Amino acid sequence: MASGLLLASSMKRADSRVNLRVRGNGPLQGILVDAGLDGTVRGYVGNPTVELPPNDQGKLDVGGAVGSEGFLYVVRDVGYGYPYSSTVELISGEIGDDITHYLVSSEQTPSALMVGVFVGANGVTAAGGLLVQVLPKAAREEALIETLESRLSTLTGFTPLLQAGKSLPQIFEDLVGDMGLEIFSETQLLRYHCACSFDRVLGALKLLGEAELRDILTQEGEAEAICEFCGKVYRADQNELEDLIQALRVERNV
Repeated sequence: MASGLLLASSMKRADSRVNLRVRGNGPLQGILVDAGLDGTVRGYVGNPTVELPPNDQGKLDVGGAVGSEGFLYVVRDVGYGYPYSSTVELISGEIGDDITHYLVSSEQTPSALMVGVFVGANGVTAAGGLLVQVLPKAAREEALIETLESRLSTLTGFTPLLQAGKSLPQIFEDLVGDMGLEIFSETQLLRYHCACSFDRVLGALKLLGEAELRDILTQEGEAEAICEFCGKVYRADQNELEDLIQALRVERNV
């Protein structure tokens, strides 16, 4: 979710959104994230019960859970026209590495993404991310690229910095404070928000078609849908299913 928010932060329109879908061969069975420039984000994993031992560095084994073989799908909805979509192969299953690979190979933008999460006995205690990108003109300055790569390589991870009590401005000051660093005063509040609704559920049911809706009526008497993001349960009763069938008939005869 931190990665999705960071990618969305560079978009222009207030209703711009980024969708990230990770499909790896690991036991996590995939990840889906929906993040917006407005700071709203939601996400879920296919198998939330996965529990693996720490990796060789003693950290949460995200790469082992995701799997090193598979694909990362990125969809950018700029708020008008058709969304821009791209697909790249996973290189490690580590989210930061794979999204950096996407930015470099698909968007041709020299980038470095560091994301981390620390899980304690009571759940997540620290999480966040850091995205460094070089603008097109500066990308021709090899010395700048080498300096940034060298400094980023010395960081042991993003989560340990948060755990040590460092703020985001302090982290940036340590990293590029001598490069004319300017920190903008504007901030964006973040919140988990699911935009699911009963109307959307009815719209999805309508796509099933008259025959399948009639079969649901006969077999079950009602339809039930559960939002995979927030777990909210929606139920369409007999009258609502009949209304959908009637609406399909009207549309067919128009």
